[in-house]
Amino acid sequence: MKPVFAAIFLVCLVFSSSLFEVTMASSGFCGSKCEARCSKAGVKDRCLRYCGICCEKCKCVPSGTYGNKHECPCYRDMKNSKGKPKCP
Repeated sequence: MKPVFAAIFLVCLVFSSSLFEVTMASSGFCGSKCEARCSKAGVKDRCLRYCGICCEKCKCVPSGTYGNKHECPCYRDMKNSKGKPKCP
């Protein structure tokens, strides 16, 4: 009985830690990082939308309002259907 309980506990622990990471990425982390990234954007709502998509997939946002994409290669390398950079 103890090994079964230990296995269930371990599975729950792993699941809860992965759920916590997803929640962090979609809530305050991406929101605050994208708000800073898009603060000087001309079309802020579009910038925030695409930044949020990229942040959720890549789990990072480059610092500053422009450039610095070398800090986050996944963010840098995402392209739209026309082959242009997807992330602001």
